[in-house]
Amino acid sequence: MTKFDTLLVANRGEIACRVMRTARAMGLRTVAVYSDADANARHVREADEAVRLGPAAARDSYLKVEAVIEAARRTGAGAIHPGYGFLSENGPFVDALEQAGIIFVGPPASAIAAMGDKSAAKARMAHAGVPLVPGYHGDDQDDALLKAEADKIGYPVLLKASAGGGGKGMRVVESAAGFQAALDGCRRESQAAFGDQRMLIEKYLTQPRHVEVQVFCDRHGNGVYLFERDCSVQRRHQKVLEEAPAPGMTDALRREMGEAAVRAAKEIGYVGAGTVEFLLDADGSFFFMEMNTRLQVEHPVTEMITGQDLVEWQLRVAMGERLPLAQDELTITGHSFEARLYAEDPEQDFLPATGRLDRFALDLEGAGLDANKVRLDSGVESGDVVSMHYDPMLAKLIVHGADRDQALATLNRALAALDVQGVVTNRAFLQRLATHPAFKACELDTRFIEKHEATLFATQEVTTEAYAAAALIGLKQLARECESDSPWDRHDGFRLNAPHTIRLALCATGHDLTRAQAPDADDVVIVEGTRETDADPWHLTIGDTTLTARLQHLEGDAVAVTLDGHRRRLQARLGDNGVVVMADPSGETRLFWRRIDAIDHGQHEAESTLTAPMHGTVVALLVEPGQKVEKGMPLMVMEAMKMEHTMSAPADGHVASFHFAAGDTVGQGDVLLEFAPEE
Repeated sequence: MTKFDTLLVANRGEIACRVMRTARAMGLRTVAVYSDADANARHVREADEAVRLGPAAARDSYLKVEAVIEAARRTGAGAIHPGYGFLSENGPFVDALEQAGIIFVGPPASAIAAMGDKSAAKARMAHAGVPLVPGYHGDDQDDALLKAEADKIGYPVLLKASAGGGGKGMRVVESAAGFQAALDGCRRESQAAFGDQRMLIEKYLTQPRHVEVQVFCDRHGNGVYLFERDCSVQRRHQKVLEEAPAPGMTDALRREMGEAAVRAAKEIGYVGAGTVEFLLDADGSFFFMEMNTRLQVEHPVTEMITGQDLVEWQLRVAMGERLPLAQDELTITGHSFEARLYAEDPEQDFLPATGRLDRFALDLEGAGLDANKVRLDSGVESGDVVSMHYDPMLAKLIVHGADRDQALATLNRALAALDVQGVVTNRAFLQRLATHPAFKACELDTRFIEKHEATLFATQEVTTEAYAAAALIGLKQLARECESDSPWDRHDGFRLNAPHTIRLALCATGHDLTRAQAPDADDVVIVEGTRETDADPWHLTIGDTTLTARLQHLEGDAVAVTLDGHRRRLQARLGDNGVVVMADPSGETRLFWRRIDAIDHGQHEAESTLTAPMHGTVVALLVEPGQKVEKGMPLMVMEAMKMEHTMSAPADGHVASFHFAAGDTVGQGDVLLEFAPEE
C-alpha cells in the first residue's frame, strides 16, 4: 500500500471544496491551487495551504502541468486529486506525476488515452461486447468524407469532438444543408477546449434517454457498478437535472447495463471511479456513448442512494486498498435528485452571467427540511464574485427521499428555499423543470427541454404588485439619474407648475424594448407614474387600474410596496439593462423596463450597433465589413465560460465595421460592431 498524508486538489469551485471535505474527514492535510481570479475563492479559504498557479485564464493556471506539480512539491503533497474538468482526463499529466513520484487519484494514463480518443474507444468497446450506436469513428477527417458519412448514416446526426466531453464541440445536425456550418463550429470549440479538431459522427436517436452507470475498479482486479443515473434533462448537451436510480429500470436491465459497464472498464485496465454513459432507447436497447475517466459532477445522487462516499473510495483505491464492498453488498435505498445551479440566464438562451453574489444561502430550518435529506455542494458564498473565466456552475442541490415523488417534493421545497441574489441564475428555471407534469410523469428523453420549450419558457402571469414594484424602482432610478440643481436640466417628467409624469414600458418576456414599436406589442404593459412632489406618493396607472403607491427599501434586496394602503413585502433588485428581479411565492418574475421617450428615440441606435450580451472573448468574425447580410445571418462568435455564442444580424443590411478582432476580450455592453440596416 502507498499511503499519503497530504492531498493537493488540482481544481476549483464546488468540486475542490467537496473533495477537501472528505480528505479532512480522513485526517489528510489539504492543499488548494488557485489563479489570480480565485485568490479569495472559497476553496482557497477552506484549504490548509494554497499555492498560486498564475493568471486568471485556465491555460495560464489550472492547466499548467509544471505549476501544479511544483505546488505539490512545495507543500509535500503525496497525491493529487484532479476533480473533474481541467487536468482530470489528461494522460500526459498522469505520466508527469508518475515521473515525479506523486500519486494520481484516478485511472492510469493508458486508460485515459483509451477512452479519451472517442473513435478508438468505440473499437475497444466493440471488442468487449458493449453495444454501439451506428456512426463514423475513422481517422480520415476530410470535410467531404465526413459529409458523405453523415449522409450515409442519415439525419439527424450528432457531431462530437473525438477528444471531447462535457458538451464541448458537440452539435446536432438536422439536415445536410447545415452540416458544414456545424462542423466548423464544433472544430472551433474542440480546438479551444482540447487542442484537437478531430470529429466523430453518430446517428442521433430522436427519443433516447441518457442513462449512465457508475463503475469502480481497484488495482487487485476487482470491479463493481454502483447502479445507474438518469441524466436526460440537458441543455446544450450539458446536464441540468440528474436522478438515481433511473425511473422505470428493471432489475434485469440494470444488471445487463451494469455488467456491460464493468466489462468496458476492465477492457482498458481501469482503476478508480469512472462512468460509462449509455443511450437507452424506448424499446430497452442501449448503446455505449463514452466513458468519463473521472468522478462525475452528478456523483452525489449515487452517494445518496448507496450510502457510500465515492471520494473516500477514490482515495482508498489510490492508496492501494481493495474496494470497500463487493457487488452483492451494494444496495439501493430510496431516490435522489441533483439540480445544477448555474450563473446563466435561461430567458436569454442560457447566456452566462457574471457579478457579485450579494447573498447565497439555503434556509433548511425555515423551509422545514431535514438536513440529512438535503445537501448543497457549493464553491461560493455570499460576497464571492462570479467571473467570466470558468464554468458558470455555482453549486449542486442534492436531495433524497423514500421514493421519487417524495424526493421530488423535497427538491422543489429546497429550490424555493435557496436564496441567490446579485447574479442571474437558473433557479426559477429549475423549479419549472422539477414541477413540469411530463417530468413528474417520468416522460424523459435528451430533448426534454426542447420538446417542452413552449411551457418551460411560457410567459408568466405577472402580479399587479410585481408591475408596481418594478415601475417604482424604475421611477426612482430615473429620478436619481436625472438629479440636477436646475429644473431645466431634468428629464424625469418635471413640468413647471404641474405634476411629474413618467411613462414606462414593462414586459416579462425579454421583448426588445429598445425598438420603437415595442409599446404596441401584446406582452408590453404601459405604466404611467405621476406625483406632485418628491415627498408625495406616486399615482400609478397600470393598464386600466390607478393606484396610490409607495416603495420602501428594507434590508438587502427586500422592499415594501404599498398599494392603496395594502402593504406587501417582496424581494426586488435593479439589474443590468433595466431588469428587475422579483421574488414571490410562485418563484421569480423578471421584468424589463424602459422609459417611453427612450424607446421612441432608440430605434436608430438599436439598429446601428450590436453590443456584447456578456463578458467574453471574440472567437471569430464571420463576415467582411461591407458584405451584404440578411436578418438572422451569423456575424461573429463569442466565447464565455467555455461555450460559444453567435451574434446575428438584427436586420437586412451590412456590417460597417467591427470594433474587435478574434482573440480580443470584451465586456458586457461593449459595442461589438457598427451595423447599417438596409434602406
